[in-house]
Amino acid sequence: MPGMAANSLIFQYIKLPAPYQLFYLDWIPPRENESLQSYALRMCDLIKEPLPILLGVSFGGILVQEMAKIIEVRKTVIVSSIKSNKELPITMKLGKLTKAYKILPTQYVDDMESLMGFVFGPAVKRRMDLHKKYLSVRDKHYLDWAIEQMTEWKQETPPSNLIHIHGTLDLILPVLGMKNYIPVPKATHAMILTKAAWFNTNLPKLLC
Repeated sequence: MPGMAANSLIFQYIKLPAPYQLFYLDWIPPRENESLQSYALRMCDLIKEPLPILLGVSFGGILVQEMAKIIEVRKTVIVSSIKSNKELPITMKLGKLTKAYKILPTQYVDDMESLMGFVFGPAVKRRMDLHKKYLSVRDKHYLDWAIEQMTEWKQETPPSNLIHIHGTLDLILPVLGMKNYIPVPKATHAMILTKAAWFNTNLPKLLC
């Protein structure tokens, strides 16, 4: 499952050996006032294989954790994401207290340059010119919904069968305060693209 505003093309460089088969999910439009749990249930309907391994990036990592509460999974892997609301960065925690996320100008992120800065931050935006095709979910209703669901996520205790992979230079979800994760040195929030070789080498070992 890709991250907020991203499509499944972010996984195009991920290559796993047999017997693994890769299946890609993309964001579907959320319903009016839909809960994250209801959305996760609809996404589970798209999974046909028994005992899947779920992998999600960023907000997609939160979604797959909710999906794993609905269907039986072999393992859950999150990348550049969080395991509980305690790992939200301080800016999002303040946003939750003040509800400031409700006034974010999401109507202005329809152009790609603004969307890149909105999702990845200005530092990453300058390095993402080659990756514009990966950010295609620009609908204001979806963005408003996704930001609220991430900020208001209720999970306090991480699941026991979770594998958490995180870049040490992630500026969007900093590792400060995070515990029990696999660090990827010098990797940013976009590491599913920029560190694909690391994943191709290490994911098969982690999934065994």
